[in-house]
Amino acid sequence: MSAAVTPEARVSSTMNHRQIIQAMSGLMAGMFVAILASTVVANALPRIITDLHGSQSAYTWVVTAELLAMTATVPVWGKLSDLYDKKLLLQCSLSMFVVGSLVAGFSHSVTVLIISRVLQGIGAGGLTALAQVVMASIIPPRELGKFSGIFGAVFAVGTVAGPLIGGVLVDTSWLGWRWCFFIGVPFALLAIFLLQKTLKLPVVRREAKIDYLGAFLIMAGVSALLLWVTLGGSKFDWVSGPSAALVVGGAVLIALAVLVESKVQEPMIPLSIFRNRTVSLTTVASFLVGVAMFGGTVFLSQYFQISLGKSPTTAGLMSLPMILGLMVSTTVAGQIISRRGKWKAFLVAGGVIMTAGMCLLSTIGAGTSFLVIAPCMAVLGIGVGMLMQNLVLAAQNDVPAAELGAATSTLSFFRSLGGAVGTSALGAVLSHRVASELEKGFGSSASGGGDGAIPDLTTLPESARVIVENAYGVATGSVFLAGAPFALLALVAVLFVKEKPLKTKSGLERLAEEGEQQPPTVPVH
Repeated sequence: MSAAVTPEARVSSTMNHRQIIQAMSGLMAGMFVAILASTVVANALPRIITDLHGSQSAYTWVVTAELLAMTATVPVWGKLSDLYDKKLLLQCSLSMFVVGSLVAGFSHSVTVLIISRVLQGIGAGGLTALAQVVMASIIPPRELGKFSGIFGAVFAVGTVAGPLIGGVLVDTSWLGWRWCFFIGVPFALLAIFLLQKTLKLPVVRREAKIDYLGAFLIMAGVSALLLWVTLGGSKFDWVSGPSAALVVGGAVLIALAVLVESKVQEPMIPLSIFRNRTVSLTTVASFLVGVAMFGGTVFLSQYFQISLGKSPTTAGLMSLPMILGLMVSTTVAGQIISRRGKWKAFLVAGGVIMTAGMCLLSTIGAGTSFLVIAPCMAVLGIGVGMLMQNLVLAAQNDVPAAELGAATSTLSFFRSLGGAVGTSALGAVLSHRVASELEKGFGSSASGGGDGAIPDLTTLPESARVIVENAYGVATGSVFLAGAPFALLALVAVLFVKEKPLKTKSGLERLAEEGEQQPPTVPVH
């Protein structure tokens, strides 16, 4: 492989503060779109599947298709950003998202809807990987903290507000569920326009061959394992023929991917980055944060609706304490890190607070007052806010500029993977505990309680409704208790991360320096 930074790149390797703010507005709009795509359908899916005459299997696949496509393509987008025009790649991912959203909004069959969700997922995967790579390219790590804080706040708003927006759209008769897909299109088009006008990135010429085989093996292997953790326990038993086929097949594909990646000149995920202690530990911590955060919080909306009897819109509003905790902590921590240049204390504090939040939420039940639940949610949000973006900052600060894309996408990939694994594994905990509690309440007549079907409380008599509410309340507490050890392991991982001074030059400036310091041809091992 050979790499050369053009003279124009060296001249324009920095952007002034005004240009950075303008470019960040496009990045934030794009990132909001990516997160919104994953969360806005949460409260709308029952109505969508009913209108399209879909089955319970279709319900699962509408969610799974987008998750699989997003998670599996993140490493590919990250590697492409190290080789090609980041601005063009961002605009391509946004365009793909727009097409997927329009197709989804006009869908008249479940099959078309699922295909559109794959397109949305591929676009969202690009946005997830590329937004943080571009930030690291134009902003020095010392200044990146405050922008990462804003980025984390946008992530939080999209994650928690998505279900609320979806619920409101579905409940508004003159809008309806199709607007759950249309609503992201204006944001995506605005992001494309803003990036075209404001993002000024230099041209870096690199001669390289894309590792198509490695990319295929990574996506196929990860997709097989994600299908197992997503469908296991609901569509087939954890110990069964389909489970064995997916696990063994996924493991073989991943092993082949590692073999290919170790031999090709330009691997999709350079295995050498895992020799970096900071990257390895922050990757492990990101995976565990994904398990704890997504695996735990995804069931809160269901808890509010079933155990507390709230509407979808009200359930979304009740999630605000977590969103506010995350927004405040990630923004404040980012500002302080940029001012002082110290970041490890926030990782450690975030690990402690996130673990405490999971433990506090493990005590909730059907009779728990929202006045008790709200501060517990805020504690969890504060902990996650301190951890999530600062793990990326620590890794970006400790890798060569030429590997920023690979390192950033690796952390994003493992966080998403952790979310998928956590959602499925903790969902199995929830189902098992619900079935157990229903059996206690109803006796042998509750034999179908663990089949994954969510009861309609409006059709149940008062005595049965109380039993169901209690079952889901107790089970939700068990989910957070099961997730707490993952949060604790994330704390252990960040304790071993060595703090290094934040660099004061942007990724583009560092890349220009690396290009000048290295010979024209750089061997890749």
